[in-house]
Amino acid sequence: MSGATSPLLCRPEGASGRIHRITPERAGWGHVGFDLWKLGDGGRATGREEGRESILVLVEGKADITSDTVAFGRVGDRARVFDGGLPHAVYLPPGEAWEARAEGPCELAVCTAPSPGGRKAARIGPEGIATQARGKGTNLRHVNPIAMEDRDIADSLLVTEVFTPQGHWSSYPPHRHDEDDFPRMTYLEETYYHRLNPATGFGVQRVFTDDGSLDETMAVADRDTVLVPRGHHPCGVPYGFEMYYLNVMAGPLRKWRFENHPEFDWLAKRDAGEEV
Repeated sequence: MSGATSPLLCRPEGASGRIHRITPERAGWGHVGFDLWKLGDGGRATGREEGRESILVLVEGKADITSDTVAFGRVGDRARVFDGGLPHAVYLPPGEAWEARAEGPCELAVCTAPSPGGRKAARIGPEGIATQARGKGTNLRHVNPIAMEDRDIADSLLVTEVFTPQGHWSSYPPHRHDEDDFPRMTYLEETYYHRLNPATGFGVQRVFTDDGSLDETMAVADRDTVLVPRGHHPCGVPYGFEMYYLNVMAGPLRKWRFENHPEFDWLAKRDAGEEV
């Protein structure tokens, strides 16, 4: 895809190996880190994060994962992300080294955020994850909450994956979580790792603030990552294509509190059965 590129849009860096390496320094924020490894059979990924916890998600494929304290064995069971099924994931505390060896082609996401430590390495999915339907009509999408606040399995990280059917919108109505004002709102940085089916398609994501100081609209391709430092961030996919995205969020408080855009909030109220 050609044309001007938004500073919020991260294209894959190569066709294999670690194709995304998004550090807080690169993103210009303080919490979220995101790596994506695309491995062939027998390929190897490793990591160790000082002062930061990690959640490893098998987006697709299988890998044998070991850490300093746990041999997890085979993790993952969907050959393709769009085959359906629940995600497999593991949690790693700060300072714990890990290694993943691919058993066939696989994609491994590494989500990181600051942590004081103290938790143990553990398998956190598919056990404890149940698919949820969210939205109505062409706002319907299917959510797998891997590590949201209802599960006490991390200190900072909030991780979820979303499947958006063809012709539907997602992360909609537009909403934001960019103020540290709990319980009204929490400040959460966020990344979106996108996959498309078929892979030749595109999706659209807009990131914009109420005052217009940030307003970026991006055509996202298969395996692109979008940064959301602040503002509203809806996305959609055209008829004929499905969209998947993996969300990573983190901030000062591990809670997800947001506000809908005032000009779109009536949609959420109407869908909840309120009179508008």
